[in-house]
Amino acid sequence: MELKYYPDRVLRKKCRPVEEVNDEVVERARRMLEFMYESEGLGLAAPQVGWSDRIVIVDVEGSKQGERIFLNPRLVRREGHMEQEEGCLSLPGVRLNVPRAEEMTVAAYTLAGERVELEVEGLGSAVWQHELDHLNGVLIIDKVPPTSLISIREQLKKLEREAAEGERR
Repeated sequence: MELKYYPDRVLRKKCRPVEEVNDEVVERARRMLEFMYESEGLGLAAPQVGWSDRIVIVDVEGSKQGERIFLNPRLVRREGHMEQEEGCLSLPGVRLNVPRAEEMTVAAYTLAGERVELEVEGLGSAVWQHELDHLNGVLIIDKVPPTSLISIREQLKKLEREAAEGERR
């Protein structure tokens, strides 16, 4: 499994729904979960590993317990406003203050086909919104005003150069 970095095109694609939970989907999702822990992330979306499926892994507490693999998640409700610094595994070294809803409800399916609704707030809300954005081809650099990008312009150019030179795949 290989992490995809900005400006890889797969990060800009809107993901397709998972229509059937078969052995391939289960295996991919479990590999994503392991990869997220190896990468020390709080969440991981399928496009970040090159797949255009609506699959996310979320474990904000790092508890490694309970359901952490979610299929076809969608935002049901959002409320409030907060702004906190975020990073992204696909944008190494980039940290930005991203506006998010302070509370939200997300509906999704487990690998067993069970529909779940989760109410999250604070950091959990930010992580979920971050991963949902990935499923829609949106990155943290798209969520901030252009003036916020001035401070990271060189980092973005470096990532673009590395991609053009084939240093990162």
